[in-house]
Amino acid sequence: MVRALALSAALFSATPLLAEDGHEAVTTFTLDNGMDIVVVEDHRAPVVQHMVWYRAGSADEPVGSSGVAHFLEHLLFKGTDTMAPGELSATVAANGGNDNAFTSYDYTAYFQRVAADRLELMMRMEADRMRNIRLTENDIATERDVILEERNQRTENNPRSLFGEQMSAAQYLNHRYGVPIIGWRHEMETLDMEDALSFYQTHYAPNNAILVVTGDVEPDEVKALAEEYYGVIPANPDLPERVRSQEPPQTAERRLTFKDPRVAQPYVQRSYLAPERDAGAQEKAAALYLLAELLGGSTTSYLNEKLQFEQQKVVYTGAFYRGVSLDDTTFDLIVVPAEGVSLQEAEDAMDQAVADFIAEGVNQEDLDRIKMQLRAAQTYARDNVDGIGNRYGRALTSGLTVEDVQAWPDILQAVTADEIIAAAREVIQPETSVTGWLMRDDEVTQ
Repeated sequence: MVRALALSAALFSATPLLAEDGHEAVTTFTLDNGMDIVVVEDHRAPVVQHMVWYRAGSADEPVGSSGVAHFLEHLLFKGTDTMAPGELSATVAANGGNDNAFTSYDYTAYFQRVAADRLELMMRMEADRMRNIRLTENDIATERDVILEERNQRTENNPRSLFGEQMSAAQYLNHRYGVPIIGWRHEMETLDMEDALSFYQTHYAPNNAILVVTGDVEPDEVKALAEEYYGVIPANPDLPERVRSQEPPQTAERRLTFKDPRVAQPYVQRSYLAPERDAGAQEKAAALYLLAELLGGSTTSYLNEKLQFEQQKVVYTGAFYRGVSLDDTTFDLIVVPAEGVSLQEAEDAMDQAVADFIAEGVNQEDLDRIKMQLRAAQTYARDNVDGIGNRYGRALTSGLTVEDVQAWPDILQAVTADEIIAAAREVIQPETSVTGWLMRDDEVTQ
């Protein structure tokens, strides 16, 4: 028995996870109806994640119908011509799997994680709701109440979420990224059957979708199943070009103060308009990503060392860059003042620390350490079937390619200290910034 187990383990570990070039074993193809397929093989466990990503998120909604993308996500768990309401999720659960969906600015995704031999069942059900959704007025009323309650719980009852909405609305003068993904409440209240079906009929089509399958699968098997279930769905010949209103030049610094008696911890947030990761040209985004890590990515980051440990003016610092985005994104800084330190003092200290960082330049030892940590994290990420599917799906629905995803780790490793400082000088400009103070009604600001 011991010998048999050892042999089994040897055969198991010998199954390749990576292609010969060291990247994940990825196969891509496109069906005749325009649906893109991405297969990422990982034969170490008999599980598969099946994901359908639509190139349609909240930033693609018609003006006046904010929240309809997320509303439709909820409605897709209702019935079809062949499935009763809730049957899809119940079937996944009965087969020992789990499923869910999520909406962002640039995409809506639906997924199931099940045993590998259940892949065909998942495709059959997901393809069914791509084209055969059946809704009643009761469905509309019920789910509209659900998303309004979701907004109550996640946004209206959370001052930080309300503050974040105001920050985004001030940051984007013309782009739909300034509208919350869940929607403005007054527009959510008016969403109806026509809104939902119009968005569904326009965007939910194979030529606007990407199927990402990760796990214990063979590409030929996935292709055959995809052709059988998704390949028979007609493309939408009237699929609109994905054109959005763009930002005009931002020439004025903006500030806002958000007061709420429920605020437990006041803080300062600053956002700057920043370029996203672009296909074939990710170097600047890589520099911004590393800038965020150096400034506020950990307890040993520059802002934390200066403001929390040396000056003891703050209890938390953070820097964030959301590079995977179809259009311009943001670079954000947050500082939470220590007891007895005003928001103005915390903001001034943050500004001085950032200026000092740019003037001093990048500490090469810090940069080398972060790069080593990123390399390790990217290696460990290959063990997460869910994460792999998300990584490719988010990228592809945001204008990147498989080649961009696979090149990203090496591009990060190649970024120089000078490139990081150049990116900082370009992006950290007052005229493209929004500064927000989240505070209690009685907060002392000076």
